[in-house]
Amino acid sequence: MKHTAHTHKTNAERILAQQQIAFEAFEYDVDHENLHVGIGVRVADVLGLNPDCCFKTLVLHNTHGDCFVCCIPSSCELDLKKVSAAAHEKSLSMLPPAQLEQACGYVRGGCSPIGMKKAYPVFIDESCMLFSEMYISGGRRGLTLKLAPQGLIDATSAQVIDIIHV
Repeated sequence: MKHTAHTHKTNAERILAQQQIAFEAFEYDVDHENLHVGIGVRVADVLGLNPDCCFKTLVLHNTHGDCFVCCIPSSCELDLKKVSAAAHEKSLSMLPPAQLEQACGYVRGGCSPIGMKKAYPVFIDESCMLFSEMYISGGRRGLTLKLAPQGLIDATSAQVIDIIHV
């Protein structure tokens, strides 16, 4: 794992620093050929981490175009019915990758739940509470942030609930 003291801070890093939430940044080499498959699990593998404590960020939307953000372990699948119920929505679907940057300000493979263009509702899977530290995208490809689950909850005003397939 390569800890970095890079100079170009992302929105996620700036917000965590402003809110005085402790975090560490780690850089890794990006596999640009395979950005569409299993990004979170590959990042965990590259950094030598348990994929269950490495959380991927997924952005959903309803039929009106309102967005919702979910953070789940990289090795798991999102349960859309659970998230829809928590969001009090009839149904939610994945935001198409082509719309991600416009809606959130981040690209696929570098989407952080912190520092999006708008403050969308955030849902974090309850399994995060099993760990003293978790890893999330730092807001660009090749950057991962380590922080306490409570830090992420505080930074995003997230709801912590069961949102994965069992």
